[in-house]
Amino acid sequence: MRYNYLTENTCSQMISFDLDDNVVTNIKYMGGCDGNLQSLERVLDGWTVEEIENKLGDVRCGRRPTSCSGQLAIAVRKAHDGVLEPSD
Repeated sequence: MRYNYLTENTCSQMISFDLDDNVVTNIKYMGGCDGNLQSLERVLDGWTVEEIENKLGDVRCGRRPTSCSGQLAIAVRKAHDGVLEPSD
């Protein structure tokens, strides 16, 4: 299923991704540092919710309490737990 997550405290405004059981694919960031976020989209494709949480959940951007990758960790967990509604 496809999900859209509105980010908080980051340069990116939204993250879209597909979640099939526990595997995250087709990640797309809207806004933010395009080159860096394209790299995240490619590298993280096919990772599980737990892998994303464990590796990226605590990443901060400067003085901000989170980051674009940290927001992805929050988003995929919410989608997996049924807290985030599918966009389709």
